Amino acid sequence: MLMIKAVVFDFDGLIMDTETFEYYSFRDLLQDYGLELPFQLYSSRIGGHVDSFDPYRYLQERCAEPLDRELLRELRREKFAALFANEHARPGVEDYLCEAKEAGLLIGLASSAPKDWVVPLLDKLRLTSYFGCIRTFENATRVKPDPELYLQVLQFFDIAPQEAVAFEDSPNGALAAKRAGMRCVIVPNELTRGLTFPEVDLRLNSMRDLSLNTMIRLLEQA
Repeated sequence: MLMIKAVVFDFDGLIMDTETFEYYSFRDLLQDYGLELPFQLYSSRIGGHVDSFDPYRYLQERCAEPLDRELLRELRREKFAALFANEHARPGVEDYLCEAKEAGLLIGLASSAPKDWVVPLLDKLRLTSYFGCIRTFENATRVKPDPELYLQVLQFFDIAPQEAVAFEDSPNGALAAKRAGMRCVIVPNELTRGLTFPEVDLRLNSMRDLSLNTMIRLLEQA
């Protein structure tokens, strides 16, 4: 069996739990108009293309008078900023990155989000330097659940899919990793833990459940 040579991380919801607060900000915006935001509809956009469900369109279709979308965007951003102000990396993330670096593993990132969102947050967390390859929305013609972003990272590292482990928090992300032929470990967040995932190799509640070295040994022995 091929040995693990690389670890590839998602960003939103995995490294930082941005997804939970983004949902809350949209939920609160719709509540200002007396509407509920059905999570079942909203969940299709988590970890994938944001156009799969548009909360602003959903709101407009249920309001009798025209709404200013740019004003809605600004209000939603303000709500998100207030909710997200004191957020840090999820537990165990930096431990995994440190372990990977010490073990000489290649470290990549594959995110459906734009680079100008991902990289400033990585910089804020002081984690950017860990990553030898970062691929984001701008690099792909199709984002998750399509495997293109993961395949680009594998190509950059010049390794086989079976030689890499993807870390994901969403069904769209996990499906992308498995379609790329990679092993996939899911670490769901508050928002995604109740969703239905495709078949994956391991599920953790937190990266603190197992050390990276222990987790890799389990995968290699499976």
